[in-house]
Amino acid sequence: MTVVPHAAAADVRLYDVNEAMAILRLSRSVIYEEIRSGRLRSVKRGRSRRISAAAVADYIALLEQEAEGSAR
Repeated sequence: MTVVPHAAAADVRLYDVNEAMAILRLSRSVIYEEIRSGRLRSVKRGRSRRISAAAVADYIALLEQEAEGSAR
């Protein structure tokens, strides 16, 4: 089992859906649709859904990659 040091655990940022909506400037329904389709990764703890900062960055990179592909 790997133990994550406290400082490293504190560096992990989990956004709730409202925060992700603000960051990505998307509606709640679009956020949940992207989660359902697997394009935006999330984790669920009890009834709460969270989206990591890395998942947000990966989603943005995916959108940029798609935009580059359609521009050709």
